[in-house]
Amino acid sequence: MAEAVILEAHYEFDREPVSDGRLLGPGHFAASFAGEHVAATEFVIGASFVSWGAAIGDVFVGLAVGNLLAVLNWTLLCAPVAVDTRLTLYWYLRRIGGPAVTAVANILNALLYCVLAGAMITVAASAVRIPFGIPAQTGLYPTDARFVLVVTAIGGLVTWLAIAGFQRLADFAMVCAPWMFLMFLVGALAVLPRLGEAAGVGAVSSLGEFWRMGESAIWTGRTPDGGPGLSFWHVAAFAWVCNLAMNAGLSDMALFRYAPNVRYGLFSIFGTFLGHYVAWIAAGVMGAGAAVLMGNSLTEIDSGGVAHAALGWAGVLAVVIAGWTTSNPTIYRAGLALQAVTRNGSRTRITLAVGVVTTVIACFPFVFSRLLDFVGVYGLVLCPAGAIVLTEHWLFPMLGWRRYWLEAEGRGALNVPALVAWLSSMIVAFGLHLAGVHLFFLFVPTYVAAGAVYAVLASRTGARKNISAVTPTVRPTLSYAVASSRRPNHGRDRLWGAIAVAALGACFWLGLRIALGGLDGYVENHAALKSWLGWPTLVYFVAGTLFVRGRKQR
Repeated sequence: MAEAVILEAHYEFDREPVSDGRLLGPGHFAASFAGEHVAATEFVIGASFVSWGAAIGDVFVGLAVGNLLAVLNWTLLCAPVAVDTRLTLYWYLRRIGGPAVTAVANILNALLYCVLAGAMITVAASAVRIPFGIPAQTGLYPTDARFVLVVTAIGGLVTWLAIAGFQRLADFAMVCAPWMFLMFLVGALAVLPRLGEAAGVGAVSSLGEFWRMGESAIWTGRTPDGGPGLSFWHVAAFAWVCNLAMNAGLSDMALFRYAPNVRYGLFSIFGTFLGHYVAWIAAGVMGAGAAVLMGNSLTEIDSGGVAHAALGWAGVLAVVIAGWTTSNPTIYRAGLALQAVTRNGSRTRITLAVGVVTTVIACFPFVFSRLLDFVGVYGLVLCPAGAIVLTEHWLFPMLGWRRYWLEAEGRGALNVPALVAWLSSMIVAFGLHLAGVHLFFLFVPTYVAAGAVYAVLASRTGARKNISAVTPTVRPTLSYAVASSRRPNHGRDRLWGAIAVAALGACFWLGLRIALGGLDGYVENHAALKSWLGWPTLVYFVAGTLFVRGRKQR
């Protein structure tokens, strides 16, 4: 086979395995997970646990259990298949399920990801609206034309970044993620004295006082109308299933195809335990505190309002950047999914079209007000594709059956067992839901049903015939003419890194100063935080960007 020479430095391996020379290091995966999962939705989800009446113990322990299970999904299910094939789910599913099943799966992927990315853009717009005096948009549709203009501008920027590709997304997230995570902590620290006052605890200076304040003012175990709240099992299940489409559904094969080995699945810890544990808890504290500061119900405040009340303009920036870093890879995945449906579609043009659709969806605020329900539904709808792929990729060779039996049998474009398995799993989920099983608990029976039905039907259709060795993955014969700008390190990068760390330390100190100061001078201290927080933030982004650029050039 003649070698194909790829001259584009950001070639994305849209239709073939990633070559060994283009694998990425730990920093890219840590930054990608932290940037995507310390995100705009954390403001919504963290506050939702408060509104849904979860108890404090159930939140702290339930989130730990659920996030650990999510890490295991990425490490034991998603990363091994991605590293073994070096393909996206969208192209690997095409080989297993045939073009017809792949078209259905990828269109569903793309549509649901457009809605999810649209929610991120809407949340970002909830912050940008503030300097323009646009009222909070919490209804089903926008009530101010200026909000639509803001959404359009943000959607355009997000789409441009998604077109840049995975490595650019990782670089962007590498700079943003540490600061975003810190803003959740600083925002929580900034409202603690007022929450302690509202709870009758007084100054919150110890873990015991924080726990008592949390029980009475944040995670009370009762909804605002006095009804029973979420249980431990609901909290744990939601933390587990909120990213099902990406881990058990294997959509994050798009990321892990660049991983040197399967252990890189553990880098999902940077997303789950920073974003879906610490950030959710901090967002709950911040949301409850913002409601006290503004004198409103938490359900009447959007994410931008919460962040602005706690952090001022730095909070507005945090929500905007958090929306970008989550919607970027989501649009990127949607573009890859739709590209796999086309014959020779350009990823750039397809991603642009996805960005347009996503931006239109983002104009309607209901996409984030119903976010938690949507997250459960989209994971449930997409995860059967992962079950089918895992069954053929791992179970079939263990049983002595053939992988890729569909193409060996010459059965054409439609893998009937795969389609029937997917539909059967949805029928199981719908039936259990009608029987009263909560949405968050439907994943396991749905996933098992999809894999089991597929194995049974495939074995009777051709997977057990003419047993032969597993077909090896075809690696591309690509060579790269990518310009290198390597240069020696003269200590400049270390200096920028030290300045960035010092700037983050200054941000944290401003929040800690308020928390330790209690109610004495609280109004003045909080106003000072809002005024001064922007300066170390500016220093951090300048130094952090130069540090990351310097590391890339070495």
